[in-house]
Amino acid sequence: MGRCRAAGGGDGALGAVVADGFDFSPGAQIPIQGSAGQTAATNALASAAYRDSPVEQILDANNEWHKSEVKKGRISLFEPNLGEAFSRAVQVRTLGGGRGALIQSFGTDARTIVEHCLAASGLRKERDTKLTIITAVFGLLFLPGMLLWMGVFQLRRTLAGAQDKRAGAMGTALLVVLGLAAVVLLIKLPLAGILGWYVRGAIVAPVVGWFLAKRICEQSAVDMRARWDGLLSGGGIAAKVPEAVPGNPNETAREELRQGLEKLSAEQQANSVFYAGPKGILGMGTRWGSWQMAEELVPKEAGKEINQFRSWDVIRAIHDRLKLLERGPLNSGGFPTPSVKHWIVTPVAEGAGGVSRPDGQDVEAFQVKPHEIQRICNHDQFGSGNRHYLGVQFTLWDGQLVITMMITVTVLHETLRVEVTGHALGPVHGLFTTKSSPKTKTVSKTIRFWETRDISLPLVEAREVVRLAVRAPLTWYPPLLEYFGGKLVLPEPFGLRHAWAEQPWRHRFMADDAMRAATPVLRVAHAAALKVLAENGVDTERFAGRSMAVSGAVQDPAPKKADLYDA
Repeated sequence: MGRCRAAGGGDGALGAVVADGFDFSPGAQIPIQGSAGQTAATNALASAAYRDSPVEQILDANNEWHKSEVKKGRISLFEPNLGEAFSRAVQVRTLGGGRGALIQSFGTDARTIVEHCLAASGLRKERDTKLTIITAVFGLLFLPGMLLWMGVFQLRRTLAGAQDKRAGAMGTALLVVLGLAAVVLLIKLPLAGILGWYVRGAIVAPVVGWFLAKRICEQSAVDMRARWDGLLSGGGIAAKVPEAVPGNPNETAREELRQGLEKLSAEQQANSVFYAGPKGILGMGTRWGSWQMAEELVPKEAGKEINQFRSWDVIRAIHDRLKLLERGPLNSGGFPTPSVKHWIVTPVAEGAGGVSRPDGQDVEAFQVKPHEIQRICNHDQFGSGNRHYLGVQFTLWDGQLVITMMITVTVLHETLRVEVTGHALGPVHGLFTTKSSPKTKTVSKTIRFWETRDISLPLVEAREVVRLAVRAPLTWYPPLLEYFGGKLVLPEPFGLRHAWAEQPWRHRFMADDAMRAATPVLRVAHAAALKVLAENGVDTERFAGRSMAVSGAVQDPAPKKADLYDA
């Protein structure tokens, strides 16, 4: 194989793709809403693009191996919410120029998630355009008044975030006092003439602008929450990304975005993965079980030599048998159609900050070519280099559970070894599956004060309107907005699915499904291997005995951290 790029260098900028003239797409296509059997996990992750909850909530979804971070900005009034930070971070990481390699998102449609991030950003840009006009008319023209009101809201936000509850109450009281002072000044202003009217306008105009901005923000919040809940209900409005559809050859920005999405789709179908030590295979989950059948290659008839065969011959036979896993002697449902695929596995450090996909003349459109796969299978079995695995993958629970059984065949001296390992990727964190909830407050009844009732609160609070209004003019240059408000830092190496996945062992039926898949796959692999050995004149008595012993051991499998060695 060709040499790999330096870690973190990735696959080059989008501009390089355009410059090379290579297009991953077969032509014009219509984006689809998820893929069959993957909608639950896809929609759950996509819903994060529309959420209006605090950005710190994403930290609750961190798992043992992959942790997001929230980088604080300079001014809390400019800080993003979860949807804004998530959409921006995902877009930059998956479509940005010079991005690094991405980990496959098994069990989800990564392109659909990114398209929802783009669609959510588009809706926010439409809202921010209106807010920018309001800010210019009612804010910039009356800049002293706007700065005064902004300072009060910033001070109130700072005090409200303090640990002392009295400080939060002080901030609210300060806002009330300023409001009363503004009314007094409007009535008895010591200034006269044009200056007096300008000062009155500087006091009133930001309030009028706030009222208009509030209506725009409420309409946007209702729309965003409807899309959020719609996705988690199994449907929702499909993501519309008109900026990814070029209207003429001169629209290079749209063409680059379209090719970026096509490149994302192509990379998700890559046949190379990365083994990060105790983290397991990135994107497939940790290794929870391993079963090995290893015996000596002895001729069946004394005095004769066995026929020459290679590891690829055994793997090809196992591949053909695994394709028939969905068939059985009884009409009992059983396995769905599995995905059987040859994988090239590259080792990376447990704490690697990035990965690099194989490149060179043996790789095309992220796919290692068949002849190179066969060479690695037959020759790269010991020492440095990539390794070959045959994987059978089941995507269950609408993409919430991904079971992968990896099979490798090695021949060292006179010993043939067939190893089967199990990997399981659990459901996305519960944060992504929670729907929006109405904002309410519990208060005492007026007459029966010992009883309580819930009252509805405005969907968009006053301070939220101010936050959106002051952010709006800066959304056209996101780096400056991130400098003032902060941003979400995604875990590396990054993949949309495994970054926020939980272990399946806390879910009874998911755990059962993962462990039940091990025995049939193991027996099919052993049966196919024994057949190849017998056809090539190998005495299979020892292999058959070892297979029976391993098959007995797998009768009662239990999940373990197979990559954590007690040494």
